[in-house]
Amino acid sequence: MEHEYSPHRVAETIQHLCRYWEEKRKADAGRSGELLSSRAWTIALSREAGTQGAAIGHAVGQQLGWPVYDHELLERIAQDMGTHTRLLESLDERRTSWLLETFAAFQTAPFTTEGAYVHRLAKTVLALGSQGECVIVGRGAALILPAEKTLRVRLIAPLKDRIATIQKRLGLSHEKAIRQVEVMDRERDSFVRAHFAKDPTDARNYDLILHSSRLGVKGCAQTIVAALKCLETAPGQSG
Repeated sequence: MEHEYSPHRVAETIQHLCRYWEEKRKADAGRSGELLSSRAWTIALSREAGTQGAAIGHAVGQQLGWPVYDHELLERIAQDMGTHTRLLESLDERRTSWLLETFAAFQTAPFTTEGAYVHRLAKTVLALGSQGECVIVGRGAALILPAEKTLRVRLIAPLKDRIATIQKRLGLSHEKAIRQVEVMDRERDSFVRAHFAKDPTDARNYDLILHSSRLGVKGCAQTIVAALKCLETAPGQSG
């Protein structure tokens, strides 16, 4: 059944998918005569709640002329799975209990299990990464995609700033905004740890860590684009 999976099993599946896309890329390059190193870069943003990850991602996409996948990623997965986006929102960067999945399996309404969603999420992120030239916000993309052609960015900010951002964005009271930030951070952290067996707060998983309160949306976007240019022109890189 779908609920019978572990972080290690999912991590193994992701590794298998990575190998699949890499082999596919090599085969496609061989047929077209392209150099393997010419594969385009992808930018993956990991973020604490309230660090304006969506706004920064879209600012980066606008500067580069690249598509941005935030909620758009959810819409794409829903289309691929033949379901409604709203049915996936309850699974998006959240953990679903085994009991809830078991109960839902007996309902007549359409239902997608957490395992099915995560598997499709990993496949979609890897497919986008294999093509490159896109920005992916959240969903563990920075920890799924291979580092060789991914600029992995982590956005952080002081808790008080993040609470203020969520309060303004969602129109909440200060107390509710505090709880909302706590819940979002906890659910995102649990989602990544459970499914990808990695620590989303570990700085070693990223190429760039940015203080969004100090730099602002524009400053973060400009820094990310500058970092991308550095990676593209670094020794051993030709793409």
